[in-house]
Amino acid sequence: MYRRPFFKAALGVAALSPLAAPALRAQGFDHVVRLIVPNAPGGTSDILARLMAPEMTKLLGQNVVVENRAGAGGNIGAEVVAKSPPDGHTVLLMDLTTLATNPALFPRLGFKNSELAPVSMLIYAPYILGVANNLNIRTAGDLQAYAKANPGKLNAANAGTGTSTHLTMVMLEDMFGTPMTHVPYRGGAPALLAVSTGEASMTVQGATQSQPFAVNGQMRAVAVTGPRRLASLPDVPTFTELGWPAADAGTWQGMMVQAGTPPALITRMHETVREALGTPAVAAKLRELGATQRTDGPQPLAEWLARSTETYTRLIKDHSIQAE
Repeated sequence: MYRRPFFKAALGVAALSPLAAPALRAQGFDHVVRLIVPNAPGGTSDILARLMAPEMTKLLGQNVVVENRAGAGGNIGAEVVAKSPPDGHTVLLMDLTTLATNPALFPRLGFKNSELAPVSMLIYAPYILGVANNLNIRTAGDLQAYAKANPGKLNAANAGTGTSTHLTMVMLEDMFGTPMTHVPYRGGAPALLAVSTGEASMTVQGATQSQPFAVNGQMRAVAVTGPRRLASLPDVPTFTELGWPAADAGTWQGMMVQAGTPPALITRMHETVREALGTPAVAAKLRELGATQRTDGPQPLAEWLARSTETYTRLIKDHSIQAE
């Protein structure tokens, strides 16, 4: 007659066991989870996805695989997720500024942002503004003076027409009051390579991928965005200190799923990515790369996306910028 209380107690202990927690959190995830990165390998989104995937695999009890689906300014990968089954197993991981800019850049998208549901912001990484070593530019003041003295001679490499890296340069161009030559590349990695070889004069890219180029001397950092100087580049001033625009520009990496995904699954995915980013190894790597964890949930992300879409749409229209 003592069996029933014993089994009730045993079930209670199992429910509280740390080994049981991942299984409870992962309820509803029963096959491979695809992390869709709509960019080429080597960029910030790809770096972040590959850092997170092993930890997410442990937490969900399902394999989490990274798929690079580059092309059309991130629209190919985003459309894959927008048109996927609404079960939370196909996840978009990208710089969400792209979703804020693309409706104004691409009048005939194959999907609407309303077909995607926010899960969580993941990280914020400031931009590093770097110049080629073959230019006699060592400070932000030198850059501004050179731009004024040499209209159109600065080749500003960006990660693609209409990307945040391009639009940040457009804002600087407006402030400098002199034209630059904007050169689009297929992502941040090739833009950085172009500056490191002297093919391009300058670029602004996320610290998660550009910091090694600056620290190792492959380009000269002259300014950074974000609220504070980078520990690895303590002598490089912020845009705010310089009085420059776009002070909060940077890499705002986040996660989206198909809009019909049940709220309970979105909540569980949010909890999973927050825990994955908080693991000591991942957190240490993010700090090393100059990124700040920003695991804001669905509602804050939705509000950020609405504000950013309004800001960038106005800038794109004012400058008649069109995707190539």
